[in-house]
Amino acid sequence: MKYNMITDAHVTLGNVHDSMPYLDQLDHQINRFGFKIEAVGLDSGYLTTPICKGLFDRHIFGVIAHRRFHPTRGLFPKWKFQYDKQKDNYICPNGQILSYSTTDRKGYRFYKSNPEQCASCPNCTRSKKHQKVISRHVWEDHKEKVRQNRLSVSEKILYQRRKEKIERSFEDSKQLHGLRYCRLRGKQNVTEQVLLTAACQNMKKTKIG
Repeated sequence: MKYNMITDAHVTLGNVHDSMPYLDQLDHQINRFGFKIEAVGLDSGYLTTPICKGLFDRHIFGVIAHRRFHPTRGLFPKWKFQYDKQKDNYICPNGQILSYSTTDRKGYRFYKSNPEQCASCPNCTRSKKHQKVISRHVWEDHKEKVRQNRLSVSEKILYQRRKEKIERSFEDSKQLHGLRYCRLRGKQNVTEQVLLTAACQNMKKTKIG
């Protein structure tokens, strides 16, 4: 953190989201260098339930930027539906109940409204069945705790450091070291370019001779 040294670089295929290998790379850093990580700061692309659950299991304080969604105009966004943990259901802004229906293999629980009650409401859904459906992951509680972390004093300090350190490092690699474009094709070739770029950046921050 003090010298903004790059300690790892990982390349994935273009169809693999950055969040997918994150926890494995985090464990790789901990095991290789013996880091005692207390907190991490991530951008909104990493606000996923597996990452939030993984940080909780590792006792790491996570600060992740809020992901902005743009709901359909005229319809209630999901955050306006209140979840009742004791009764395990959702309540829409108009007071209607969305009851639990089923859980899929990915761990998402689905809650559905009564079509008869939603038929005359233009604010919940435009489905032909007049039924509002909301999904909630079984680890959703961990994501909500991470969202609460954004309101803490530590969050402001940590996220400010992320902007000053990490984003600046990314900008240097793209603007000053040609990492905006891949020079060669193939994962192995791109990995070599990324590692050489990171090595050059680290050498510039290190006093040699």
